[in-house]
Amino acid sequence: MQHYRERLHPSLWVYLSTALVLPASTIVFAPLTTVPGVLVGLVVGLVLYAGIVVILVATSPVLEVTENEVRVGRARIAKRLVGDCQAYTGQDAALQRGRLLDARAHLCIRGWIDPVVNMRIADPQDPTPYWLVSTRRPGDFIDAVTMR
Repeated sequence: MQHYRERLHPSLWVYLSTALVLPASTIVFAPLTTVPGVLVGLVVGLVLYAGIVVILVATSPVLEVTENEVRVGRARIAKRLVGDCQAYTGQDAALQRGRLLDARAHLCIRGWIDPVVNMRIADPQDPTPYWLVSTRRPGDFIDAVTMR
């Protein structure tokens, strides 16, 4: 039984900023004289942009919490091995992703998602102290993870 599911898909500004391949490819191919360079540039730009969108969507990790397991991208952990969870937003989230980050932590963070959740690992055998996870709904994610 699934308690929580979220795909960390890119935000709108990521798609808009990657659309800059359209004018860039047009500028590169415009000087061609044998074929209308602007048309070739637009076609190449559209193909590149479509490829970028496919890659962004296909590589978006999924957060999923079931009755016994937490899955973050390809990583999985039993819920019983997860300790305290803490949500961070704004400047606190930036600190968690930066200066306060432990090099041993497992990361699933995305720059286009501000909130992060710090999931402490309660397994003394695990060298990973915590998982730091981006999520758009930190409260719902923590509720699902801590529900026993």
